[in-house]
Amino acid sequence: MESIQDAYSKGKGSIPERGLPSFLLKRTFPFILAFVFLLFVFLLPLYRLISLSFVSDDGLTIENYTRVLGQPATWNVFMNTLMISGGATVIAVLLGVGFAWLIAYTNVRGKRLMQMFIILPFVIPSYVTTLAWTQFLGANGLAAKWLALLPGDLKPWNLYSLSGMIFVLGLTHYPLVYFFTMSVFRKIPRELEEAARASGGSKYRIFWRMTLPLALPGIVNGGFLAFLASLDNFGIPAFLGIPAHINVLSTYIYQQIVGFGPNAFARASVLSVLLGALALLGMLVQWGLLKKFKPMETAREDKAPRYYLGKFKKRLLEYSVWAFFLVTSVMPLLSMMMTSLISAYGLDFQWKNISLKNYAFILSESPKTKQALINSFQLALVTTLAGMAVGTIFAYLHTHKPSKWMKTLEMIIGLPYALPGTVMALSMILAWMEPIPGWNPGIYGSIMILFIAYFTRFLILQVRGSMTAILQVDSSIEEAARVSGTNGWAKWRRILIPLYTPGILSGAFLVFLTALTELTVSALLYSAQSETIGVVIFGFEQAGYTTYSTAFSSFIVLLILAGFCLLYSFETIRHRRETKDHDHKNRTTRTAVWRFSGAETDRSGD
Repeated sequence: MESIQDAYSKGKGSIPERGLPSFLLKRTFPFILAFVFLLFVFLLPLYRLISLSFVSDDGLTIENYTRVLGQPATWNVFMNTLMISGGATVIAVLLGVGFAWLIAYTNVRGKRLMQMFIILPFVIPSYVTTLAWTQFLGANGLAAKWLALLPGDLKPWNLYSLSGMIFVLGLTHYPLVYFFTMSVFRKIPRELEEAARASGGSKYRIFWRMTLPLALPGIVNGGFLAFLASLDNFGIPAFLGIPAHINVLSTYIYQQIVGFGPNAFARASVLSVLLGALALLGMLVQWGLLKKFKPMETAREDKAPRYYLGKFKKRLLEYSVWAFFLVTSVMPLLSMMMTSLISAYGLDFQWKNISLKNYAFILSESPKTKQALINSFQLALVTTLAGMAVGTIFAYLHTHKPSKWMKTLEMIIGLPYALPGTVMALSMILAWMEPIPGWNPGIYGSIMILFIAYFTRFLILQVRGSMTAILQVDSSIEEAARVSGTNGWAKWRRILIPLYTPGILSGAFLVFLTALTELTVSALLYSAQSETIGVVIFGFEQAGYTTYSTAFSSFIVLLILAGFCLLYSFETIRHRRETKDHDHKNRTTRTAVWRFSGAETDRSGD
């Protein structure tokens, strides 16, 4: 019997389709390669972290857990973590729901500008926000000067406390609740509220008995995200809690690792597993609650106001909102910038004390700050470009070829972002010191580990952004291109890429901004030559160089605001262009209909 090779060589046929090389190249091999890559990059670090928590000199054991859980300090840290995260979530929900109702339902003026101020705490890094608040409420801050004008010995609020940490965390994370709640508010059918009002229901009764229950999915989703973000946050507890000796799990893990005591990594791994389990438990509770809710929603958002306030109430509400933004956003940032301009910390803000030497130091004299800017921009750019390529391809396959396999891959990709940053950082250390036992590639201690950590942690953001962009384009467009003969690269270059680009760039901007100002992961993974912006600001503040930390933070805020305004201008121009094109198409259609109707009339007259 002839072999397959002989038959092929004689021209009697080709290698059968079930042959191993063809099958591997066409189907199985790419999936196996992708799965191995995901296991190695996304799951191996978590496996190393969990396994270390159960290992001691005597082999597998739970001794690490019993030792850590038997210490009163551990339970004190747990109580602080739950108290601070829970209190911050309450503030975030109250503010987020209130502003969502205000923007979605009322006829207040300046909504677009209000939304920019609402988004501001989400855009500016939390550690910069904390630094701004410490300057505003500090002994030489604006608040202290204002209180000195009042009778009595009034002092500013001490932010280096549990209540201070709860307050700043709540202000930082309320935009998460706002985003989800406003979308749900606008999708609630207007007819339900009109019917309830016609039946004699008051505005307050309708809100508490109907609107709020229907909006619970968005409120619960945003509230749990705010809770998980508070668990994950490292900057605010580090800036406010460490000086006051108030530890939460994220800062306690950091102190265990940098302390390099006996069994430091084993204790840190136990605490990281417990923190990760707490975060995953919160996610499971969130999913369970969302499954029980069945909100009545319309297919599209209704952006028209539903409550028309009188002139006096509207003005009073508008003034109150702008006063809130002035106190919570403008004044802290202004205080931080004022501190950055004084020649020495503690001096009054007067002309004789104002100097630009702090900015000259961070921009031209300090090699540390210049290297941090270069490192952060490189990391953010490379992470964004790699995320755009990999995330968009995955999003396209997930959208056009959905399967349980793709859902499993999405869960694996999303796991590093769902876990707290300190947990992710420690798992990266354990995985990349020796990826293969006995082989150290030199990744740990270099900037490469930061890139791997950023890519692993933020890839899901690009995947979600690309999926949103792809779902907004009707699949019939791609089918029409295929039918007309435009396929392959030409289809992508001429049709799909121009349509997908705006949504993909929005996700890419979020990835770039998040990676540029990242602190939680970087604080544990940086080395002497790979310090980032957040690490340098944190180091300046910890060392007592407040004028340098405020100057560097002010410079970063100005860069972020410039980029944000540029993106906002781009979106405004694109929206106007789309509106203009839409109006032009409508005018063309009306003209064609008019001409057609006129032609029919002329024919009937003949």
